[in-house]
Formats: sequence, structure tokens, C-alpha cells
Amino acid sequence: MVCLLGPTAAGKTAAALALADELPVSLISVDSAQVYRGMDIGSAKLEQALLQQYPHALIDIRDPEQSYSVAEFCQDAGAAIKQAHANGRIPVLVGGTMMYVNALMQGLAALPPADAALRADIEQQADQFGWPALHARLQQLDPQTAARLEPHDAQRIQRALEVFYRSGQVMSAQLDEQTSDNPGWRFLLLAISPNDRSLLHARIAGRVKTMLDAGLVAELEQLRHNPRLTAASSSMRSVGYRQVWSMLEGDLSFDRLPDEIIFATRQLAKRQLTWLRQMPGIIWINGGSGDACESTREGLTNTFFINRVDIFASKTG
Repeated sequence: MVCLLGPTAAGKTAAALALADELPVSLISVDSAQVYRGMDIGSAKLEQALLQQYPHALIDIRDPEQSYSVAEFCQDAGAAIKQAHANGRIPVLVGGTMMYVNALMQGLAALPPADAALRADIEQQADQFGWPALHARLQQLDPQTAARLEPHDAQRIQRALEVFYRSGQVMSAQLDEQTSDNPGWRFLLLAISPNDRSLLHARIAGRVKTMLDAGLVAELEQLRHNPRLTAASSSMRSVGYRQVWSMLEGDLSFDRLPDEIIFATRQLAKRQLTWLRQMPGIIWINGGSGDACESTREGLTNTFFINRVDIFASKTG
């Protein structure tokens, strides 16, 4: 299968749609925000007309107040991959949630389940001392995990501390022991990203402006009518929604909102690139020059995969 990955605003979706015009593919979303219904603008979700023309598995499968775990993604993506193969099509996983892809490839560790009381205690500590202080504590306990987390990454800092407190073992050690349910799948990893970092930053700024102009604030105002949705909901920890929520609560001025979202999105892109650089065998495609599909085809051709695709397509009609 093909994994079309990259940082946010790098051009992954455009490349995937162009690829779908040429090859018998089944598109599978790898995006932790696009799984949620109603979160359309802030997740850069395709418009409904385009989604009907280019259907993606794993989009709009949860309500925003619900959680969606990495394990659930692996189960759902695995089913979509098997269905694609059964239909004689090539699965193309497209998105930027690298943790999902890593778990699908490497498997999941048998981490302890969530503990509501322990999580509440960790959140109380965060309210008192701040997440950077808890990140510093995690750095003492588990330097390897802390090194890949930002000091304000509340969800992942909380989970790493929870795992340690419940098991007595650091998360990084348990992840090293993870096992995979991968039934012999072979992954072709393509990473689209402009070679010029300033171009990526410009695209991020342009995307944030487009989202705000399209009504991101109004979208979240509508979602907040749901009494079960809170700032602590997994969906609301997504970049963009988190900052708008703070603005609506009066913790952030509207004038500062664009800059805050841009900064958070840049940090997200930085983390995504760090994940990608650690993936073995990944093929980098310069998303800053030429046609996205042509660049992607070139990446496929460089691995001789495109010849296999053509043979596969001719055999399956």
C-alpha cells in the first residue's frame, strides 16, 4: 500500500486526488481531526461534493464529543485496507497523523488502560503548576518520550505520565516491546514537503487565513451548542479548534487568534517532519515545485512501483 504523508499544508490532498484520477486507488484518511463530523473548516476537510467524487474511508465516523484512539484507527484502517485489496484496488493512506501510520506499521504496545481518577489528578496538577512543569517531570522519568513532545502537548504528556504511574514502566520502554498485527502488508512511504521551509510557512499562514475567512469561529460556536463537548474533548485539542475555544472563553483576543493558530500549526508541522525523518525507507518528494501528481508518480517510479501498479491494474481491469 501507499502512504502519502507530509506536514500540514504540504499538498498531500491535491496529490492524492490527482493520483486517484490516474490509478485504481482507494483513499483512506490518516487525520485525527477529520474523523469528526462537523469539524470541516478547521480540519481542512474536502467539501462534500469532492468527497462524493473522491470518497475517503475514515472521514466523518465520530461525533466531536466522542474519543477515537490509535487502536481504533488501526482496526478501522485495517478493515479499509482489506476491503481495498478485495476490490482489486490500491490502498492509499493520506494524511499527517504520523502516530496512526507508525502504529499501523509497527503495532501497538500493551499499554495500561485509561484511569479516569488518575487523569483527573494529573489535570489538577496541570491546573496548579502548568503543563510545562509536568513535561519537565516527564523528562526526568522518561527522557525519550519527553524529547518528542512539546511542553504544552497536554494529551500526550498526560498519557505518558498515566502509563508510568499505572505500570511503573516508562512509555518508551513499553513501546519498544510493541507487536504488530500487520498481516504481511508492504508499505511504500512517500513524504511530500517543500524543500524550502519558508514556502511551507507561507502555505500555513495562507491556510489559517482561509479557514478564518471561511467561518472557523462560527463552526466552533455551532459545535459548542453540544453540552457534551468540552475543552478537554480529544477533538478540541486539535490545532485551530483549541485556539478558537480559548478565544471564545475570553482567554485569547481575536486579534491574537491568527498568530496563535499559525504558531501552533508550525509546531505541528515540525513534529510531523520529525516523525517522518525517523521512518525507514521513506521517499521524499519536493512539494514546492511542479505538479503534485507528477512529483508523486516520480516518487513511485523511482521505486519501480508504478510498473507493478500498471500490471496490477491491467489484471484487475
